[in-house]
Amino acid sequence: MWDAVSLVLVAFLWGATNPFIKQGSQGIQNVESSSRILKTVLEIKFIITRWQYWIPFLLNQSGSLLYFLTLQKTDLSLAVPVANSLTFVFTAVTARLLGEAKLHPKSIFGIVLILLGTIICIKDKITRDP
Repeated sequence: MWDAVSLVLVAFLWGATNPFIKQGSQGIQNVESSSRILKTVLEIKFIITRWQYWIPFLLNQSGSLLYFLTLQKTDLSLAVPVANSLTFVFTAVTARLLGEAKLHPKSIFGIVLILLGTIICIKDKITRDP
């Protein structure tokens, strides 16, 4: 059961931080330079100096660390689909809460299917393992 909770937390850390990372990196496309190398240096400086990027990025990476630790004791046939599919759900919901475009009815239907599939995977794993 703890494995399932860990995987949902991983998906939350990955998914919920994606829109914040996107917001934190806005403006990088405006960095200009005549030199490709200088432009790269200026882009790196831009990202390094933005806490709006770093905080969600570090939370996202903590999700990766938790995923790594969870993989050591979790069946891959459960870990990969649960963490990866739920990441999309958390990304879509968080983006919507932040005011990005409304969720299309087909997206909502997809989210429902992902949630149902995840529940089935977790339930199957829990009932098979004593």
